[in-house]
Amino acid sequence: MSAPPTPSSSRPTVTEREARQVAEAAREQDWRKPSFAKELFLGRFRLDLIHPHPLPAEEDVQRGEEFLAKLRDFCETKIDGAVIERDARIPDDVITGLKELGAFGMKIDTKYGGLGLTQVYYNKALALVGSANPAIGALLSAHQSIGVPQPLKMFGTQEQKDTFLPRCARTDISAFLLTEPDVGSDPARLATTAVRDGDDYVLDGVKLWTTNGVVADLLVVMARVPKSEQGKGGITAFVVEAASEGITVENRNAFMGLRGLENGVTRFHRVRVPAAHRIGPEGAGLKIALTTLNTGRLSLPAMCVGAGKWCLKIAREWSAVREQWGKPVALHEAVGSKISFIAATTFALEAVLDLSSQMADEDRNDIRIEAALAKLYGSEMACLMADELVQIRGGRGFETAASLEARGERAVPAEQLLRDLRINRIFEGSTEIMHLLIAREAVDAHLSVAGDLIDPDKSLSDKARAGAQAGVFYAKWLPRLVAGPGQLPRSYADFHPSGHPDLSAHLRHVERAARKLARSTFYAMSRWQGRMETKQGFLGRVVDIGAELFAMSAACVRAEHLRAKGDHGREAYQLADAFCRQSRIRVEELFGRLWTNTDDLDRKVVKGVLGGAYEWLEQGVVDPSGDGPWIAEATPGASTKENVRRAIG
Repeated sequence: MSAPPTPSSSRPTVTEREARQVAEAAREQDWRKPSFAKELFLGRFRLDLIHPHPLPAEEDVQRGEEFLAKLRDFCETKIDGAVIERDARIPDDVITGLKELGAFGMKIDTKYGGLGLTQVYYNKALALVGSANPAIGALLSAHQSIGVPQPLKMFGTQEQKDTFLPRCARTDISAFLLTEPDVGSDPARLATTAVRDGDDYVLDGVKLWTTNGVVADLLVVMARVPKSEQGKGGITAFVVEAASEGITVENRNAFMGLRGLENGVTRFHRVRVPAAHRIGPEGAGLKIALTTLNTGRLSLPAMCVGAGKWCLKIAREWSAVREQWGKPVALHEAVGSKISFIAATTFALEAVLDLSSQMADEDRNDIRIEAALAKLYGSEMACLMADELVQIRGGRGFETAASLEARGERAVPAEQLLRDLRINRIFEGSTEIMHLLIAREAVDAHLSVAGDLIDPDKSLSDKARAGAQAGVFYAKWLPRLVAGPGQLPRSYADFHPSGHPDLSAHLRHVERAARKLARSTFYAMSRWQGRMETKQGFLGRVVDIGAELFAMSAACVRAEHLRAKGDHGREAYQLADAFCRQSRIRVEELFGRLWTNTDDLDRKVVKGVLGGAYEWLEQGVVDPSGDGPWIAEATPGASTKENVRRAIG
């Protein structure tokens, strides 16, 4: 065997433009299937793509319900969330029990030893187990949604599937390693390397925030492969045995929430990985990661839905018991409005999740935007609901469950939920990154026909051709944004059955708002052209409006679906009506803020802050922060720390 290649200690120097080019190359650019959300951003309200509500096959329902019953019993009898919170660790016997139950193979096909659950029932299971303890939900979702099973399912060879999927289904825990100490949502600067050496690659580098990394048996690792005669190089994905020589888990990280999370820092020093364990070709790593996340992102809103359901339960029970000024606090309008918000929003989040998941199972539609919207909207709204629950509980909401129990009251972990949920606005794409990712997809049609017009690197002849293309596209598209079914009083009449609230009015509002949103986006592109990508405040509001419109649509479709099958239809209509009325207020505010905001002033203030103009404002406090660099050193090399990895089972 030849001597291992010497790793490079230099981090890639990447310009902003180069970083964008890397991200763009990794993006799935073709639209082979229809997309409700994509059409929505283009001003076309395609209700036919989501209504009637898609339904699962009966055998999928039976298999899913049978597993949920077993999982519920396990959660109620084997999981003690208070112990996990106290010890900051999920007990090994709980993880072993989940393995035996098949919970680690929920999304893995039965031919590999998995349960073969649909996305719908996988999400229901995550909501259930996440309500027992969110760290367990994170353990299972990181393993299956972004860990080894999903990339191999979509991009692995048959040999890789035969080798690794049975292990992932029953015995092994997997983790996904992309982030580095100085690399977050900008993977173009990835420093971990994988150098080809015969039939192997040799990995060197440091990975940060490796969820499941402390206890994992198998890792999906993203590393930069240098260009060579054997391959084109680029960011590449590998399946790596966690016990391989040269891998050291240097730290188990601790966080404000999810105290049972096995998340760490992992160092690779001359780790040999067989070339046969490479997933896909060289340079396909980012595309694999992003494609995996298209449905993988649905795991987070699943646990947000579970959180909303629990918030509603506690709010209902507590607000009926707690009295102030002669009546239950729920009957005071200031508290009642919070309860209404929690109930209506939980209904809408479940509607978004179930609709997106069922569409993922059917595979008729492209749901990359829907899944991203579900993640974005679910993580933001769940945090708001948890915050409102803490407020409803008052001082008891701020008090820990252990303290409540110690003085003889019900141990309600409201403050823990608020801490646990906060990471979901950062996990798997922060809210800010999700805004940009969704915005890029939302304006894709415009860039496809007019992108060369605003590209400074394109020639005059390229711009001329783009101008001709754009003229044809907009001549057909713009007139359709003037009028639509949302202006006709009888449109969507199926959503106004006798004796129920009128949801058809909300759908007409969605249709009108979608056209208004498309017009606003077109006007912004005309105004800012190449500078559009820097208008992150504007783009974020565009995406937030789209998220609200999608949620309203899903809520109405779910309410009508439940009514049609006689399952709490009247109550579902009431909840959908309440949600849509609340959502419409938010949408109108967001539309106003598209053009009336402080974005320009904010940029000036930021420059002043960074330039030290306001340092005087910081006087009068002490800084309790410790010493040390803002970003840890991650130079490749042998580890000098104890390996804190621990195998389970």
